[in-house]
Amino acid sequence: MKSIKRLILGACMALAAIVATPVAHAGALTDYAENKIIDALVRGQALGAPATWYIGLDTVACTEAGGGTEVSGGSYARASVAASLAAWAGTQSAGSTTASSGTSGTTSNNGAIPFATPTAPWGTVVSIRWWDALSAGNAWVCTPLTITKTVNTGDSVSFPAGTNSLQIDN
Repeated sequence: MKSIKRLILGACMALAAIVATPVAHAGALTDYAENKIIDALVRGQALGAPATWYIGLDTVACTEAGGGTEVSGGSYARASVAASLAAWAGTQSAGSTTASSGTSGTTSNNGAIPFATPTAPWGTVVSIRWWDALSAGNAWVCTPLTITKTVNTGDSVSFPAGTNSLQIDN
């Protein structure tokens, strides 16, 4: 993983009313995101961060360089979460809705992040990505899940509040 920015994306998926333990490997900003951040911080370019994040699920692990195979079919669609103070906690505490003032470098989702109910099996989810578009687009964050989940027809798939976290440089 690159040392410019690191993050930990803690993930917990509730499937068919079973809540998994919130554990994940250390994730990474993708090469795309790292390049955007460097250009914005030291090269005077606009960051162009998205107004909405689209959380995607992968059946083949994503990579910092862009690999991975996203779920497809069976009513699958990326889940959307606004890039806002209301949707993501400030660094001072989970659930906060004010500008960050803490020292943890960590945020997490303030509300559940639900996915559509599968109308066909989605396979075994092994990683997740944060995208800047509902389809196609650029992946900014990639992390493998420590606990993989097989998603079957009719399962309830969701990241409960506080379980999809992002930590930068701590």
